[in-house]
Amino acid sequence: MAAELRIEPIPAFEDNYIWLLSREGRDACAVVDPGDEEPVQETLAVRGLRLEAILITHKHGDHVGGVATLQAAWPEAVVYGPAHEPIRTVQRRLGSGDIVELEGLDLALDVLDVPGHTEGHIAYTAPGLLFCGDTLFACGCGRVFSGTFEQLAESLRALAELPADTRVYCAHEYTLDNIGFAKWVEPDNPDLLAREQRVKAQRGAGAPSVPSELAEELLTNPFLRTDQPSVIAAAERWAGRRLASPTEVFTALRTWKDKEYD
Repeated sequence: MAAELRIEPIPAFEDNYIWLLSREGRDACAVVDPGDEEPVQETLAVRGLRLEAILITHKHGDHVGGVATLQAAWPEAVVYGPAHEPIRTVQRRLGSGDIVELEGLDLALDVLDVPGHTEGHIAYTAPGLLFCGDTLFACGCGRVFSGTFEQLAESLRALAELPADTRVYCAHEYTLDNIGFAKWVEPDNPDLLAREQRVKAQRGAGAPSVPSELAEELLTNPFLRTDQPSVIAAAERWAGRRLASPTEVFTALRTWKDKEYD
């Protein structure tokens, strides 16, 4: 039986997390969204690990900036990434239905198209885990840059259908800030208020607030709660009109956060 999969954050920049995947007793590893090569190289050297794969979710520089240097240092490492984004370092271009086989880790990852933040954003998932880049955050979601609001709303609905015990490995430490906006939307949500206290304790102790669990996101993340009466009412108050669909609710929430909170 393979040793348990280890998933650890490598902090980068001010608030990025590069996810490191490894197994006890093996030297093979993979990293997700290495925007900065230096902390990855340092971690691999200290741990005596060999880079087998680089997994990219989307094109932004804080997710791909370290790839070329890591490729040069580890020429046998395969770079996986989205088929529909212009990332020159990607060797295996992926979309929904593709599977990434990481032999050194005894791990298969299914690929999902989750556009919206960018036009070709993808996610990687396996039973119990999700690497979602900047599509879904703990208690939030990414901005719409080169995708559309409609795409991002649909992508979030698809992720919400994953098993409730899925652990969500997003790429940024934005949780407390996101909770602040979520409280604008649902100030009386008891699950949200309890989550705020837990996250404050985690951050106060210097611990990451992620991964989160999808079950908790469904209870507290307004962008996954666009069918809930309290969220609909808040979005309609801000928009000043009736909103006819969850996509319209999502668009109002995201625009509200963009214009008045972020």
